[in-house]
Amino acid sequence: MIGQVSVAAATAVIGYDLARDTHWQQSNRHRVLVAVGLCGSAAALDTKVRLMAGSRQIGELYNAATGAVLRDHMFRIGAKIPAGEEVHALIEDAPATNPINIVCDFAE
Repeated sequence: MIGQVSVAAATAVIGYDLARDTHWQQSNRHRVLVAVGLCGSAAALDTKVRLMAGSRQIGELYNAATGAVLRDHMFRIGAKIPAGEEVHALIEDAPATNPINIVCDFAE
């Protein structure tokens, strides 16, 4: 399953959870976060996100480019996520301008 969201730069302040209020943030089934891509804002590498599964950090990610996330922008994660555990993508360095876009590839 692919989960994606686009959030305005003005909303994506430090501490904001990009996965907030998404249908893919939590599942009642075990799953694996196979890969994640982050793009958008004004320039590549100007936004940083901390990836969490519950209270466990599973990665850090900078935006690879401006615009939409393409297959070439995806990074393999392979993190196992137990049923009921929430995925979080917390902004650590906020986007300057333009929406920030994240794509998560889950296997259930």
